[in-house]
Amino acid sequence: MNKTFWHSFKHQTVLSLVALTLLLALLGHSAQSFAADEPISENSNAFNLKTLLMPGKVIEGHAKYEKQCDLCHGDDRPALCRDCHEAIDQDIKEDTGIHGHRAEGNILNCIECHTDHIGRDADILNFDQDNFNHSHTDFNLTGQHSQLQCSSCHEAGKNNYRDAPHACFDCHEKDDHHKGAFGEECSDCHTTDGWAKKNTFDHSETEFELLGKHNEVQCSACHPDQKYEKTPKTCVACHAVNDVHNSTNGKECDKCHKEEAWDELVFDHDVDTDFKLHGEHKPLNCNACHTKPGYEDKPSMRCVDCHENDDKHLGRNGRQCDDCHNPNSWKKQTFDHDIDTKFALDGQHTELTCESCHKTADTTDKIGSQCIDCHKQDDVHKGQQGKECTQCHNTSGWEEKVRFDHNLATFPLTGMHAVTSCDACHTTPEYRDAKSECYACHKEDDKHNKTQGTDCGACHNPNDWKLWIFDHSKQTNFELEGAHTNLSCGSCHTTPTEGTVKQSASCIACHAKDDEHNKRFGRTCERCHTTESFKDIRMQ
Repeated sequence: MNKTFWHSFKHQTVLSLVALTLLLALLGHSAQSFAADEPISENSNAFNLKTLLMPGKVIEGHAKYEKQCDLCHGDDRPALCRDCHEAIDQDIKEDTGIHGHRAEGNILNCIECHTDHIGRDADILNFDQDNFNHSHTDFNLTGQHSQLQCSSCHEAGKNNYRDAPHACFDCHEKDDHHKGAFGEECSDCHTTDGWAKKNTFDHSETEFELLGKHNEVQCSACHPDQKYEKTPKTCVACHAVNDVHNSTNGKECDKCHKEEAWDELVFDHDVDTDFKLHGEHKPLNCNACHTKPGYEDKPSMRCVDCHENDDKHLGRNGRQCDDCHNPNSWKKQTFDHDIDTKFALDGQHTELTCESCHKTADTTDKIGSQCIDCHKQDDVHKGQQGKECTQCHNTSGWEEKVRFDHNLATFPLTGMHAVTSCDACHTTPEYRDAKSECYACHKEDDKHNKTQGTDCGACHNPNDWKLWIFDHSKQTNFELEGAHTNLSCGSCHTTPTEGTVKQSASCIACHAKDDEHNKRFGRTCERCHTTESFKDIRMQ
């Protein structure tokens, strides 16, 4: 029993005792009226007695019934309340609303919560808004509803809380961005956790089940302007803007693409075709090879049909690209010249292009493997050294570390010749044209001006030009003695001579100017004269 009811009960008890005293004083007059069977009117003494017994004025809502006590007071007071409060009576019968939920077996004693006769302005609802348990109603507050103020749904000035709307659409019509296209059953899709959260609509119940990335897109992505009827179901209807093929591959997108991601293909080129994609072929765009609309016309599987523009050989190496190249890289070759041919590439040969040696388009045409086959135009010797270039040269460079054993030639290098550069003697690449005679190189060194001939080796040797040895007595038929001993070569050798000197040994050849006899005694001066002095005469 609540406090309001208990206070009212005590108040009514006190008033009843007072009324009983007054009742005894009025019994006489009242008995006369009852004996005459006069009807009791509102102005009758009987009614006046009832009003005297009232503990206080009724509430404003019951004021018009204040003089009709029997409407509320009787043997079954709850039934009398429900006779007037028909809506509540209906709730109790149907087990709805707060009264229906509190009733037990269709019975609810109204005065347990409500009383009257406590004044016109009294609030007999006993409604504690702050502590009210909304779960006792037909609308349990869940999610964001539990955080709302009561006035959000129960408008101020309206005491009938039970009349507040229950349907989502009644409050959320302004939030319906579908503009009624989905009807008024908001809870088919939305929950109380948030208007934009937990879309509970099961799209699989439609003719288009949401799979993969489709399950993450907003409704408006496929239903623009909240149009949900006759939405197209074909991929191209939504993904035409993603079609990098520009419709050349048809409109059946799902033949290659799948819902998980537009870039993830279900088409397996390795399995579904006879051309497996390896290396650089794998990341290629389909249109790189499939240049014609659709895929009905199968492109050629020959390398050259796609890579003809990449053929820097211009067809000189044939059309079997895979003989040398592989899918991992056009520039990385599988052809190993060292293994696949009888001509290993080393030195500067490793940096050459194929076309440097292979001049024709037919790779089956065998080319010579001798140096001279390719380097004939580089032969500065013009064939004088033969065709075996490797006797002197190597693949590191035409002029790198040239090796030649001059001692095996007709002119062995000794003395200073061994450290002399080649071009000191070989002034032209035609090495065989170089002269082996000393005078050919040492003409500028000949201080005798050929008076000693041009056979330099007769006196000089390769160790040094100034280190010369010549024994006139032993190397000629003219022994130097007497005054001849100290003579210079030029004293006798005055005439330039080619090759070996041929000088007369007769005295007159040199002493004709000294012949005072004017040749009367002949030309044999030594018959009288000696080598000690021309003036020394020896008579025989």
